[in-house]
Amino acid sequence: MKNSFKIRHSKVLYIFFIFLSLNIFFFSTVKTEAKSFEINDIDITRPFEINFNKNEVIDEGFRKAYNQLLSLILSSSDQKKINRIKLNELKGMIETFTIKEEKFIDEIYYVNLGVSFNKKKVFDYLEDKNIFPSIPEKKNFLFIPIIIDEDKKDLLIFYNNKFYEIWNKEIGKSELIKYILPTEDLEDLNLLKSKYEFIEQYDFKEITNKYDLEDSIITLIFKNDNGFRVLTRINIDGDVKLKNQSFSKVNLNDEDELIAIINNLKIIYEDYWKNYNQINTSLKLALNVKVNNNDNFKISNFEKILNEMDLIYDFFISKFDKNFTYYQIIFNGTPATFLKKMSDKNHNFNTQNKNWILQ
Repeated sequence: MKNSFKIRHSKVLYIFFIFLSLNIFFFSTVKTEAKSFEINDIDITRPFEINFNKNEVIDEGFRKAYNQLLSLILSSSDQKKINRIKLNELKGMIETFTIKEEKFIDEIYYVNLGVSFNKKKVFDYLEDKNIFPSIPEKKNFLFIPIIIDEDKKDLLIFYNNKFYEIWNKEIGKSELIKYILPTEDLEDLNLLKSKYEFIEQYDFKEITNKYDLEDSIITLIFKNDNGFRVLTRINIDGDVKLKNQSFSKVNLNDEDELIAIINNLKIIYEDYWKNYNQINTSLKLALNVKVNNNDNFKISNFEKILNEMDLIYDFFISKFDKNFTYYQIIFNGTPATFLKKMSDKNHNFNTQNKNWILQ
C-alpha cells in the first residue's frame, strides 16, 4: 500500500514538472528571438496630388528607416557600400511597422512611422556583403576641445572657444556619443596654460579625474595663419588612441564653416566608437546552458538578459525535463566574453560540463 502511494505520488510530481516545463516553454519563449532594431520617428511628407500613392510613401519611410539603422550600426565607409538596396530585400528584414501619426494639412500628407527590423536578418544580410556591424551602444564621453593659437602662444578653452560654445548645438538622431563638456573652471584654465609647451604629451588626468566619467575625448585644435591641425586623444577603458586631421584655412568666426568641421570630427569619433564595438557575426558559437525549473523568476530574468544582449545572435529551448530547461545560445563572440557579460549582469555559471548550469 505504501509502495503504491509512493508510485502515485511520483507520477503526480512528474506530471506537475511536465506541466511546469510546458508552461515555461509556451509562456516564456514568446520573445526568445534576440531583440529587433527599433527605428522610430520617421517623418515623411508628400503633396496630395492626383497620382498620390500611400504605399510609395510608406516605402520611402522604410528606406529612411533603413538608412538611419545603417548610420547607427555601421561606420561611415561601410554605409556607403550598401546604401542602395532592393526594396524587396529591405522589406524582407522588416518585422513590423507602425503608423504612429498621419494627417493632411494644406494638401500635404504627413506620416510618422516606427519600423522594427529583424536583427538576425539584418546581420545575415550584412555578413553576406562581408560587412560587420557594431553594437549601437550610446556612450557618454568627457569632451574637452582646446584651441591652441600658435601665433599668439595662447590657449582657448572656455571663453572665445567656438568649438566649446557650439559643439552640442546640433545633435543628430544617429549620434551614439554624448559629449559632456567640462565646467568653466579657472583652475583648469591656468593648469592647461602652464602645460602649453608640452600640451601634446600631457595626459589630462588632473582634469579628467574630477569627473565621474571613465572615458574622454581631448581635441587639440592647433591654429595658425595657414589653417589648423586637429590632434585628438581618445581614451576608452584606459586605451589611448591618437588621431590627426588637417584642415585648410577656415574662418572660425563663420558658424556654418565651423559646424561643417564639427560634423566631420563627430563622424570620425563615431566611427572609432563603432569600430571599438564591432561584432564578428561570422563567429557563431553554440553554447548549451541549463536552468533549474524550481525558479521561474530566474528563468524569466535569464531570457530577458539574453533578449537584451546585442551579441546574442539567437537562442531557443532545445529540450526540458522535470528538473531543467535546456537552452542553446548562438553567441557572436568567445566563451570568455559571454561569461564576462553575463557576470556583469550577476549571472554566473558552473562550466564543468558540456551543459553549463546557471547558478
